[in-house]
Amino acid sequence: MATYQTYQQVGVAEDVSNVLSQISPTATPMQSLIKSEKVHARTFEWLETSLRASAQTALVEGADASAITISAATSRTNTTQILGEAFQVSASADAVKTYGRAKETALQLSQTLAALKNDVEKCLIGVDQAAVAGTASAARKMASLSQQISTTLDAGGNSTDPLTEAKLLTLSQTVFTNGSTPTVLMVKPADASIIAGFATATGRNRDIDRSIINTIDVLVTPFNSLKVVINRQNLASHAFLIDPTMFKQCVLRPFTRTLLAATGDSSKHFVVGEVSCKHVNFGDSGMITGLS
Repeated sequence: MATYQTYQQVGVAEDVSNVLSQISPTATPMQSLIKSEKVHARTFEWLETSLRASAQTALVEGADASAITISAATSRTNTTQILGEAFQVSASADAVKTYGRAKETALQLSQTLAALKNDVEKCLIGVDQAAVAGTASAARKMASLSQQISTTLDAGGNSTDPLTEAKLLTLSQTVFTNGSTPTVLMVKPADASIIAGFATATGRNRDIDRSIINTIDVLVTPFNSLKVVINRQNLASHAFLIDPTMFKQCVLRPFTRTLLAATGDSSKHFVVGEVSCKHVNFGDSGMITGLS
């Protein structure tokens, strides 16, 4: 008599994990570092000013007062950008029993919000994008942070130049002289590997226990102590030396979900928000450009 095996068995229950596994990156370091502020117009403005250059001031005894020429403040502007995404879920998809989520709509809403947050991060620091005022038929766009930093240092003049410690020190000295106090070095993943190599440069000693450590979390220079932050969305050609307190994420409309009118046996959802960014003083912070 043949043995009855599971291969012949009918009605075996499925064994499906009740956990959804996802490795898509959702970290948004720049947004995590900076604060948000409310704006009230699609084009918003702020002012920056500066002290005159230092001088060896000396007055003769009894001298009359002599007025200086006052420099006007510099006006800066940026434009808000609308970001949104719609998704549609059938009524049946929400009614059936599923693994890893209570309702399909809740899962898709969570996924959409995470994706839009990534989109905001890319608009902030993943592109070199000038502001676009927009028209009735053309979308307006925010100026990325790379467009709001005036202190720049070219990596070497061509697209194959890597990040170097010498360039980083030069930029650190420049921003220090300007009066800036950056605390974060934000780089793409490949540049983080280069920075890790700084620790093994000739003449530097390292204490190694049973673990092999090849990373630099804090880079101390004569001018500042920098926390090294890896950003998957970072503009590949740039490394940013920033003071997070000098940057703001500007919100005209926070991201909200609108349930659109039903046209059949499904629900349509539209998630939309309107945001921008500002660097309160373009002379603050710095960036190395032209990186490979």
